[in-house]
This record gives sequence, C-alpha cells and structure tokens, in this order.
Amino acid sequence: MSKVFKGKVVLITGGSRGLGAATADAFAAQGADVAISYAASADKAEAVVARLRAKGARAIAIRSDQADLSSARPLIDAVIAEFGRLDILVNNAGIAVQGQLVDDPELDWDKYNRQWQVNVLGTIANTRAAARRLSDGGRIVFIGSLLGSAIPFPGVADYAGTKWALAGYAKGIARDLGPRNITVNVVQPGIMPTDMASDVAGELPDREAILDMHPIRRIATLEEVAETVCFLAGPSAGYISGETINVAGGLAI
Repeated sequence: MSKVFKGKVVLITGGSRGLGAATADAFAAQGADVAISYAASADKAEAVVARLRAKGARAIAIRSDQADLSSARPLIDAVIAEFGRLDILVNNAGIAVQGQLVDDPELDWDKYNRQWQVNVLGTIANTRAAARRLSDGGRIVFIGSLLGSAIPFPGVADYAGTKWALAGYAKGIARDLGPRNITVNVVQPGIMPTDMASDVAGELPDREAILDMHPIRRIATLEEVAETVCFLAGPSAGYISGETINVAGGLAI
C-alpha cells in the first residue's frame, strides 16, 4: 500500500474502538503517525496502539474526555509534544442518545443535553484548539451521520441535530482555514457495525425494514468509511473542501 501519509501526524478522537479504531488502522497502513484519544476505554485504546506499533507505526493514546471542554488544549498539546506537529484532525468522538420523541413527557433532558455537549461543543473545542497549530495544507474531517440530513425514522431529532450542526460548522471552518490550504469536510456514514450502533439498535424500528430503504441493501463496513476519511485527508483531495459525503448505500437518494 502506498505510504501517502508518511511524515504526517493524525489525531483521531474517540479512536479506541469502532470507526475510530478502523480509521487509525487505515492511516497507519498508509504511513501516518497516529494519536488517538479516548474517554474511558483505556484497555481498548492501548490495544489499538499496540496493534499499530506492531505494524511499524508510531502511535500514542491520550485520555481526553470530550465532555470536558477544558480538555481540548491539553489534548492538542500532548500530540504536538510527542510528534512535533499535527497535520490531520479527525473529529470522530461522539455519543448516540436516541429513541425518545421530542414530546415524550419522560424525555431524559440530562442525557440528551449531554449529547449536545459531547457531540457539538466538545468537537468544536477540539477544532478550535487544533486550528492554529495545524500545519498549513492540513486536513480536518468531521464524522457526521446520514441522520444529519435524512431522517428515515422517529426518535432521533437531537442526535440528528448534533450531526447537522457539525456539518454547518465544518463549512464555516473551511471558509476560515482555506487561505492556509487546509481542507475541511464531513463524512456521513449510515448504519455501521459498531458498539454504538448496537447500543441503540433496540430503540430503532425493524432493522430489515431499514435495510429495505437502502438501494445497496447492506450496512457500511468500517473499512470503507475509514478509507473515505483517508481519501479526504490525502493528496488527491486537496481541492475538496466544505463538502459532505454520504457513505450510506444510497439511503439519502
């Protein structure tokens, strides 16, 4: 595989499992030095780092709870202290709270408010902390969700809102950082085989009916979503910015 990221440093937030871990693997396979952040899964994070190092990559894991906005600057400081630079930021970390309708009298306000704190404010804090220190010609990729632009079932209003907020924010960041040749894009996956998807699966309507909505009737693999992120972070995507790319089997058609 071509080492297109050799000499580049990538930070993947929420990189201890699921799509974050798969994205770390994909970047390392293409030569990048990799930093991942995690909130609580220390054992999983260290396992990812060990796997990357076994393949010859330089890699570290940094504990950073995105719900705490003050953690953003220390996170970026730690990456640069280790590697001396930061070229690519993948804003992957987030949580999914779904299943209740907005008019539900039992709506859990605390859980839903925390989702906005982690998914939106935490991501923005990390982006702000990274912006001035990101290398000119660098890349920022936000991991959104197809639910940010297409709502095939009820009970996801707040989650969808957090992801669409990031899509709008990314466009503004693309405008701000464009003069430095920094591109900013959003990848919106559909359903993926992740722990987070499994956690909310019981709150969704019939899975088979949802798959029937897809022109390509299957869920995304982690690898194909991760490779889309790598493409946007790579040299072939240097003139793509402010865009949102769905990796969802055509569900939003």
